[in-house]
Amino acid sequence: MTAHPHRQQPPGQQTAVARKPRRPSLRRGRNPARSPKPESGLRRTLRCVRPHLQGHRALMVGGFVGLTFDVAFRLVEPWPLKVVIDAVSRSLGATLHKPGPTMDASMQTLILCGAAVVAISIGRAISNYWSAVCFAQIGSRVAADLRARAFRHVQSLSMRHHTRASTGDTVQRLVGDVSRLQDVAITAGLPLLGNMATLVAMTGILLWLDPLLSLVVVLAVGVFVLLSRASSGPITAAAGSSRKGEGYLATTAAQTLGAIREVQAYGLEDTISSGFRTSNQATLGTGVAALRLAAGLERRTDVLIGVATAVVLAGGGWRVMEHVITPGDLVIFLMYLKTGMKPLKDVAKQIGRIARATASGERVADLLEAQTDLPESAHARRLDSKNPDIVLEDVFAGHGDGMVLHGINLTIPAGEHLAILGPSGAGKSTLASLILRMIDPATGSVRVGGEDLRDLKIASVRSHVSILLQDSVLFGISVRDNIRFGRLDATDDEIEEAAALAQADDFIRALPDGYDTVLGEAAKDLSGGQRQRIAIARAILRQAPIVILDEATAGLDSASRDSVLQALAALTRERTSITITHDAHSARSCDRIVWLEDGRIMEEGRPEILLRDPGSRFARWMDDEDPSRPEEKLEVP
Repeated sequence: MTAHPHRQQPPGQQTAVARKPRRPSLRRGRNPARSPKPESGLRRTLRCVRPHLQGHRALMVGGFVGLTFDVAFRLVEPWPLKVVIDAVSRSLGATLHKPGPTMDASMQTLILCGAAVVAISIGRAISNYWSAVCFAQIGSRVAADLRARAFRHVQSLSMRHHTRASTGDTVQRLVGDVSRLQDVAITAGLPLLGNMATLVAMTGILLWLDPLLSLVVVLAVGVFVLLSRASSGPITAAAGSSRKGEGYLATTAAQTLGAIREVQAYGLEDTISSGFRTSNQATLGTGVAALRLAAGLERRTDVLIGVATAVVLAGGGWRVMEHVITPGDLVIFLMYLKTGMKPLKDVAKQIGRIARATASGERVADLLEAQTDLPESAHARRLDSKNPDIVLEDVFAGHGDGMVLHGINLTIPAGEHLAILGPSGAGKSTLASLILRMIDPATGSVRVGGEDLRDLKIASVRSHVSILLQDSVLFGISVRDNIRFGRLDATDDEIEEAAALAQADDFIRALPDGYDTVLGEAAKDLSGGQRQRIAIARAILRQAPIVILDEATAGLDSASRDSVLQALAALTRERTSITITHDAHSARSCDRIVWLEDGRIMEEGRPEILLRDPGSRFARWMDDEDPSRPEEKLEVP
């Protein structure tokens, strides 16, 4: 009996129609970038942080109470000095015509004012310490919450996002950018908030003491606002470029260290170091530019404060001689000017850090605002079928704008062992991604258990699937916990039973601490076969009704391969399995063969039937297979 190849080659018109629905979604995705009024970086940053502040209201109240007392102590700090100067001036014969309560220059007055200075200093120290501790705790907790939220969001994004995004840059946003937000908020933002409140209160007192002289302070603040607005834009732009450059450097470093064996084997150290050095110099240039602009603003602010102090000193001395104010009032003016201008100096000094923090905040906001292209319906249901079948109906799918699968119609009954064969790039892994709902079809539907995947909760769909890849990932934790990731509520006995079924129990017990042995990074201290069998134990423990094997035996020696195949037999027993392979033995042991080529099903049938047809692709491939090299790429003459 000869199997007739099952070919599906939709005409070009059908393919064009299949692609049209993707275009509107792409246009919708670009609309936000065309917004005529882009939101400022600071506002976006605050919008990211604001939800995490609500759970810390008690600490915020405590911090602002301490900050209020700190401002109050700053305001009263110069007054004991004013009392002493005015009292001493009167005792030396000076005539002070300004009305108001006065004190004689007695030892009692001097001691009382000295004690007041000490008390004010102690009060300021306590309130400052209290507010700093409260705000530091808020900053640390908010940063931890924000980092956890961003990490959780990144994990929810689709494979298409992770394929396009830079891993090093994403890590830089999660760790470096969030930490910079926290650091600047505590070291620059909160002191600046207190100083600004102090400046407003002091300006009110100065207006009450002498409206004419207080105009100097108002004018100085206005000039500073103009200077800072002219400088903040270029500083923020330079800081943003610097942070992007640092993200690129992190990506380069992560990629190089992750492939250090290949780098050293090919002697690429100097080549990669040269590229890294060039990028590093470019990042250094943008960082220095931001620092230079900030330093220029700081120096201009120093000159501005110097001019304002000189005007107050000269004008205040003249007002004292005119008996409008007292010498003590002049001292208050000068001290308030020094204290009140401190926020301006702080802004000028910290504006570079604030700009870098704003750039970091925008990067974190970009990460949090990244939308998955796999939305879950608000009315999504759980997949409750214990042994679901899988149906792909007229599926066109791919990555980005390009279609990889074209018009796929495929039914996989529950319990069937299916092998998907075909040359590299035929769309085998894309088909597996559809079943896991890592991607959605452009047109057509994927149904599991009779339900369209887009109507189901993603987590419930994936809980029905175990997947085993060529390079299965093991984490830097104990062997026991690596296996437990298959089902988090599993007992130790269940973990060991799964390991025994996966042919892994013996070598795990031979490890230094047995199941409690902590694996190194990527479990490089284990052989490929050992890593794969631990991954199989994890998949067995999951007890999912659908198993996807994507080149699970590729790259293994014959002894490891035989052990892994025995473990795979235990894993797939009485389950639906989809085997993507270049291994002839694995293909022949399946119930049905599907041959994919150019994104289309070119042939399907039982392996023994296809082998009887010398013209079938499967038969020709089997004839060309060298038994000593079962991992050769599939080639069709």
